[in-house]
Order: sequence, then C-alpha cells, then structure tokens
Amino acid sequence: MSDHELLTLLYAGNKEAYKQLFVKYYSPLCEFASHYVSDDDAEELVQDLMLFIWENRESVIIESSVKSYLFTATKFRCLNAIKKQQYRERVHTMIYEKIKDQFNDPDYYLINELAENIEKAVNELPDVFRETFIRSRFGDCTNVQIAEELGVSVKTVEYRIRQSLKILRVKLKDYLPLLLTFLS
Repeated sequence: MSDHELLTLLYAGNKEAYKQLFVKYYSPLCEFASHYVSDDDAEELVQDLMLFIWENRESVIIESSVKSYLFTATKFRCLNAIKKQQYRERVHTMIYEKIKDQFNDPDYYLINELAENIEKAVNELPDVFRETFIRSRFGDCTNVQIAEELGVSVKTVEYRIRQSLKILRVKLKDYLPLLLTFLS
C-alpha cells in the first residue's frame, strides 16, 4: 500500500493503516534519530512522534510526502531534546557558579531541589511561552532574533516572556528568598 493510501486511511482512523505506517518507518526513524541522540532517546522520540500522529490524525496536515514529514519531525524532536538537555546543563551550571563559594550556607542543601523545581516550572509553561522563555533566558538570543526565528512580532515575544515570568513567580514563590540570595 502506498504512503498516500496509508495516510488517507490513517486520517479516517484505520488502525491497520497506522500499524503499517509504524512498522514501515519505525526502524529507519530510530536509526536516523540515533545520529542526534542516544539510542534509547531515539526510540522514545520516535514512539512519541508516532503516538502524536495517531492521537492528532484528524488535525495533522502532511502536505509533503509522509516520509519527508516523518524524518523532518524526527529531526526537530531530536534538536528540541538536545536543546532541553543543554538548558538543563546551563541551569545547573549557572546555579553552581552562583553558589560554589557558599557551601557552608545551610541553603546550599536546597539547591538541587531549587534546580529541579525551576526546571519543572519552566517545563510546565505553555509550549510557546516555554520556547520563547528558554531562547531568551538560556539561549542568549535577543527578542528581535527570537521574533524572527518564531515568525512573530517583538511585542509577542515580550508578552510571552512577561507571562512566563509571572507564572514562574507564582510557581516558585516558596523559593523566592533563596533565588534572590543566589542571583544577587
């Protein structure tokens, strides 16, 4: 069965078409993704993509070939996973640099908890806010660069950052005194 036929049946909710699509592309996508991330991460990313396609089959629009769409989507998921890992490392490094001379401070023992809560709070931001916030605060991008990359106005970028900060202030309110100590 051709990819176009599989796609048509998939849009109609045909589980057999989905299964055939999965079997046909799963291994090649995993192999492709493993050039970017570890084998375990590659499998997880491809599984997530395939699940996403099934769950959103009524709204996913594939204008190019199915193969092209799947490989492109896999590539972007891998790049996002790499960015996420770099973000985690940058947050941990930034916090460590701020506190390395304060190991005798009792608050030091809360740093791992703080780092985890910051990461969790940022990950819970709405997707567009999170992406904009990470690029702004950890990606060393200007608002103009972010606006160009995302195809939105600078005002939209500024709004998303303001909203992200409001949300983070609420979620991290218990750690605000600690944050102020280490960021000053």
